[in-house]
Amino acid sequence: MVTTHYKGSKEEVRALNAYVKLMRAAESVSTKIHGHLSEVNLTVSQFGVLEALLHRGPLSQAAIAKKILKSTGNITMVIDNLEKRVLVKRERDPGDRRSYAVTLTPSGKKLISSLFPRHAAGIVQGMNALSKSEQEKAQERRSR
Repeated sequence: MVTTHYKGSKEEVRALNAYVKLMRAAESVSTKIHGHLSEVNLTVSQFGVLEALLHRGPLSQAAIAKKILKSTGNITMVIDNLEKRVLVKRERDPGDRRSYAVTLTPSGKKLISSLFPRHAAGIVQGMNALSKSEQEKAQERRSR
């Protein structure tokens, strides 16, 4: 059993141990669910951008960063790399010429449309480790 070596209060040690276990579990599930992305040479962040654009349509870089929980600086690099692969393009926002909207290219839409069903199935399979009730409780806690 992996535990913290921190010699703090009981409350701190309990919280740190729970955090370590939660992060290890999350990493384990994430690795299993995202394994297929390496087959198409995508990072988790790149996949997140493509998925956000597929389901939300054109978005600003700031909106994408917020949606996939990344910094705006990191998103710039992720989008630059997707643009090099001609999977996305930046277009001036007609409503605000200072801003750009990121959109899927036809090849980007084709790629994410073919990947997403497999991805969703992997999530369903991975989350089946939790009961329906546990999944619903986790969903409730997230929305608070």
